[in-house]
Amino acid sequence: MSKKNNQNEELEMENELNKTEEIEETEKTETSEENVDYKKQIELLEEDRTRMSDLLKRKAAEFENYKRRTENDLSLMFKYAGEDLLKKILPIYDDLGRSLQHAEETEDYKSLIDGIKLIYSNFTKQLEEVGIQKIDPKGEQFDFNFHEALLQQPSTEVPAETVLQVVEIGYLYKDKVIKHAKVIVSTEAN
Repeated sequence: MSKKNNQNEELEMENELNKTEEIEETEKTETSEENVDYKKQIELLEEDRTRMSDLLKRKAAEFENYKRRTENDLSLMFKYAGEDLLKKILPIYDDLGRSLQHAEETEDYKSLIDGIKLIYSNFTKQLEEVGIQKIDPKGEQFDFNFHEALLQQPSTEVPAETVLQVVEIGYLYKDKVIKHAKVIVSTEAN
């Protein structure tokens, strides 16, 4: 809601409170007098009840509208959550298409390889910008939180439970593993 709506609602509620206070003061003065006009009190209370009922209905409707807008906004946010990533990846996709077209037109493989290296470098940079990091644990201690052991191999060169070879690199997205690194792990040699 906008500030203006909030201020209008606050003024409206303040007016309602002032009217209620006026009614209470009126009731006090009337009860102090001997000739109390009960009909007028009942009318004032009914008017007050009607105003409060209307105010409550308006607030309930405003809340329902707010709830519906919030649900719609969340739905759209989840629907298009990957948009920023796609905007970064699509130019790389276009570069790959141009490289393939160039590869069909020429036999200069060195320039093709240089172009693919450039695209790979750009792609790596874009992934790092969105929070993706490689898990390349060769020579590190095996950790099942980040690595998936495919094989165990006896080795006298490194301590047991050391990653000897990375079969597939793993990836982290910010602080969450989205793909474990597939590795070959050392065991003690007999």
